[in-house]
Amino acid sequence: MTVETLIAAFDTLFTLETMVWVIVGVLIGIVVGALPGLGPPLGMAIVLPLTLPLGETNGIVLLVGIYSGAMYGGSIAAILINTPGVSSSAATMFDGYPMSKEGRAATALSISATASTIAGAFTITALLLFSPFLIDLVLAVGTPERFLIAVLGLAMITVVTRGSIAKGLLAGAAGLLVTTIGTAPMSLDNRYTDSMLLYDGINFVAVLIGLFAIAEMMKLAGQEGGIANGPVRIGGGVVEGVVETVKRPITVVKSGFIGMIVGSIPGAGATVSNFVAYSEAVRSSDDPNSFGSGNETGVVASEASNNGTVAGSLVPAISFGIPGSSSTAVLIGGLLMHGLNPGQSMFDPAGELALTYAMLLALLVGNVVILLVGLTLITRLGLLTRLDTDYIIPIVVVLSFLGTYALDANAIDVVTIVVFGVIGFYMVRYNYSVIAFVLGVVLGNIAERNLHTSLEISGGSWAIFVDPIQYGWFSPLLVLAICAVLFGPFVKRGLEWLRT
Repeated sequence: MTVETLIAAFDTLFTLETMVWVIVGVLIGIVVGALPGLGPPLGMAIVLPLTLPLGETNGIVLLVGIYSGAMYGGSIAAILINTPGVSSSAATMFDGYPMSKEGRAATALSISATASTIAGAFTITALLLFSPFLIDLVLAVGTPERFLIAVLGLAMITVVTRGSIAKGLLAGAAGLLVTTIGTAPMSLDNRYTDSMLLYDGINFVAVLIGLFAIAEMMKLAGQEGGIANGPVRIGGGVVEGVVETVKRPITVVKSGFIGMIVGSIPGAGATVSNFVAYSEAVRSSDDPNSFGSGNETGVVASEASNNGTVAGSLVPAISFGIPGSSSTAVLIGGLLMHGLNPGQSMFDPAGELALTYAMLLALLVGNVVILLVGLTLITRLGLLTRLDTDYIIPIVVVLSFLGTYALDANAIDVVTIVVFGVIGFYMVRYNYSVIAFVLGVVLGNIAERNLHTSLEISGGSWAIFVDPIQYGWFSPLLVLAICAVLFGPFVKRGLEWLRT
């Protein structure tokens, strides 16, 4: 990146009109992300036709702003009402919502804003400096590596499960079975259904809303008063949240880069990076049993990974036109609509390099907006936890149904949230791991598609996952990482036993 290109990027971005559209995009994104079932793809898709009169620069930074804002906005519903505003905020609920119930909603929201901003700034800066190396990394990741990354996520079940490992594995297997309903990704055979309503399978976002939103509302139906167990402490929460985040710099940076690396892998996305970062925080913690009951580190890790994923997902999108997620698919559509072709021209100093770096700088500005809005306005929403459950329950249920139906206008999605709401309610009651179930649901399709494709490439040989000479070194390293996650705890216990 030349000095002239950087100056041109600043000149492109830092005009009054363009800055206004960045701020507008982030604010729209926060609102869209906070509404359960909507999320960045829908918000970006709705706005996409309206960007045409704005020109390429203003139109693209508006879309990027919505993307970034929505990734943060999802944490608002996750923390306050145990509902994933976006699927990538699912892990935030595990500790954010318990903090709300303890009366620390403002602290959790402040942690979310601060962690998102710091991690976003680090990862975007790294992307600006090291984008050529990241592009080489993306090129090195093929279908075998994507399959193994999904398996690595599934292996994390042994890390994140509390209580009975057998129950955790059973829950994870049940989540995998849910992903097999519908049309097989490779053979196009119908599995477990002849209904056209289930032709595309069960929407995992609807499953998440059912497991968390509906199940939690069923639980709250038997509880008097508000969500919080006692009075909500709003005063001092903002400063406390900032301090708690700053006290965990390693978690912030590590989770942010996990998000960036996983986000740069097409087909992985923020949901996967969210769980991987959260699982890594649990694994590396001195007190892993405290996660799931209001541990601030859990909120830091999951939210830091979200905005890191935004930066990472832009690598395959603008470099190769490969959408790493549905959000970047809409963004690519915006680029094409404005006459921009993802590929080498986006990194050509004589082409659109200035616009590319203006997009990245817009993400930096968007993170500042997220911090300001998150610390001054959003934290006041902790007052919502004082509302009586008689008001909260019908509002959340109605929004969940509307948001779910808005996904695909498919009536089966509405049935899905009811069914999995009941399942989630009884899973919690009988101590089955909801996290393990969600990991199975999220990663099942990714693992199956890439396993089939990998075996087709190798002619049915499993050596494609372990042969570094013929297929490269990345897959064997991932296999070693999977083995470390699966057998590491047993080795650790064995070594401790030998020492004693």
